[in-house]
Amino acid sequence: MKISTRGRYAIRVMLDLAEHNTGEYIPLMDIAKRQEISEKYLESIVASLSKSGLVHSLRGKGGGYQLAKAPEEYSIGSILRITEGSLAPVSCLENHPNQCGRVSMCKTIKMWEGLYKLIDDYFNGITLADLMVDTSDVGNYVI
Repeated sequence: MKISTRGRYAIRVMLDLAEHNTGEYIPLMDIAKRQEISEKYLESIVASLSKSGLVHSLRGKGGGYQLAKAPEEYSIGSILRITEGSLAPVSCLENHPNQCGRVSMCKTIKMWEGLYKLIDDYFNGITLADLMVDTSDVGNYVI
């Protein structure tokens, strides 16, 4: 599994919104400058975050973006699922129930299900608030 640039940037945007939360809407241009990411590219990312209800948007003067909830209410898994679609390591686990015609005889399905659970548990166990505290500990999250 490989997290795309879109997924990584979505986390950076959400973290930026959390760290710069003053109660005001934050212009996308400000986020783009701080994160050194193209504003045009961020537009599509925040559009999906807004559509999914993770952020609120306001157009016009004084407009921009802000988190819809407190940072501790956002798991990294929830953000990645919006941008990546699925965190499943193999395609047959993307649907529930598993639609694969070979699932009943598959000798590797338990291994893939185990990996999927580890990925889900890991990313669901980290919140934006956790990342705000000390990013040097990110590699030390234990599930």
